Amino acid sequence: MIDEGDIAPVFTAPKAGGSAYNDVTEFALADALGAGPIVLAFYPAAFTSGCTDEMCAFRDALPAFEDLDTTVYGVSVDLPFAQNIWIQQHDLTFPMLSDWDHEIIHAYGVVRADMYGTIEVARRSVFVLDSDGVVRYRWVRDGDNPDFAALTDMVREHVADIGAT
Repeated sequence: MIDEGDIAPVFTAPKAGGSAYNDVTEFALADALGAGPIVLAFYPAAFTSGCTDEMCAFRDALPAFEDLDTTVYGVSVDLPFAQNIWIQQHDLTFPMLSDWDHEIIHAYGVVRADMYGTIEVARRSVFVLDSDGVVRYRWVRDGDNPDFAALTDMVREHVADIGAT
């Protein structure tokens, strides 16, 4: 698993922007680095209650991340077309990255192999990358879901620490 201090694996993936069913563009992490901190919030599956609660908490905290010049991306193995519908249904205001081929969850070491006893998805986890692509903070769910508002506050505090150093 990728840990704090490691260089984040770069990747290219479809990005669901949410403005329409087919609002899909290519996202390359290497191109996004340098513009400020990046939060990659991995979640198991769109349209599930815990994942919706988590992404809505990030949506609600987004102005605080933007104040820190930070970009937030959700990451799941869902297809980008499904992610677009989910974005629209829940007024999510940041893009989702589609790891449809599961390469990103394997590169970051956050594979949950047995959702519903049958499918491979992302483990609920968050990585904060600095402008150079160094992982400055990593959180991986252990046990029950956390209080998502408290999680986003904690992630934001770690982002703020990047600016302070």
